[in-house]
Amino acid sequence: MKRREFITLLGGAAVAWPLAARAQQPERMRRIGVLMSVAANDPEGEARLTAFLQGLQQLGWTDGRNVRIDIRWGAGDPDRYRRYAAELVALAPDVILAASSSALEPLQQATRTAPIVFVTIADPVGAGFVNSLARPGGNATGFSQFEYGVIGKWLELLKEIAPGVTRVAVIRDPTISAGAGQFGAIQTAAPSFGVEVNPVNLRDAGEIERAIAGFALSPNGGLILTAGPLATIHRELIITLAARYKLPAVYFERFFVTGGGLISYGPHLIDQYQRAAGYVDRILKGEKPADLPVQAPTKYELVINLKTAKALGLTVPSTLLARADEVIE
Repeated sequence: MKRREFITLLGGAAVAWPLAARAQQPERMRRIGVLMSVAANDPEGEARLTAFLQGLQQLGWTDGRNVRIDIRWGAGDPDRYRRYAAELVALAPDVILAASSSALEPLQQATRTAPIVFVTIADPVGAGFVNSLARPGGNATGFSQFEYGVIGKWLELLKEIAPGVTRVAVIRDPTISAGAGQFGAIQTAAPSFGVEVNPVNLRDAGEIERAIAGFALSPNGGLILTAGPLATIHRELIITLAARYKLPAVYFERFFVTGGGLISYGPHLIDQYQRAAGYVDRILKGEKPADLPVQAPTKYELVINLKTAKALGLTVPSTLLARADEVIE
């Protein structure tokens, strides 16, 4: 081999070796923390998490290949939320998904630097989680559950499907700011519908059962279940009590109605988890939560369970049926 050819070959190999070495290097492993608000065996919680993971995979993030996902389940227990928030922050994640205000609050207490994407937060500005919807300004951004202006719709729907209702028990979580906010919005709207509203605290099963049983002793009653993690956790009990005491009830999400509830109006929360994957992707690629606006729901769904209406002795107006996105028969 001629000297010039040898030098050319050697030079080409010198370039090829680093390229081959780089190609064999494993992809950088990123880390995502997830703090869910319900228990690990909750079907609705599993469906929401699956939607988030599928969204990530569609964007090129696969658990075990280029990202490690650490999941904790708060199950409505404040002590668990605090403990798991500290655990996740200690793992130094690139970004954390916070499902509900019960998860977000302890996470923000544990860190003001780790990026957080939240979902199903009823009032992120009022709760102090962000400075504004357009410019969150801190380490958290995400997806609000609804605007308080929508809440009056729950009362309107209750009167439309059960015109005889004059008393409404509003089931709310007193430990979160959104619990008081949602009750306040319903209380403000109540006079225009000619109803009296009563708060029912949502702390544990015993309290819920006693309060609804006591409320049902007087006639012409109905229920509104406001949004929060404990509402999801105690949904089967609340649906059962509404049926037992023949109380028409309005819920904030469709899975209550598919589970036997009467009527719901609100955003499809699974969609928020899918969209949250997009914000996590953008943060992993270098964007900051402070610059990503909080997004409101893009669609609200009206769902009616005709079987439940029949069991309650209610005739659903045809005008209401015509507006429904889904009717369960």
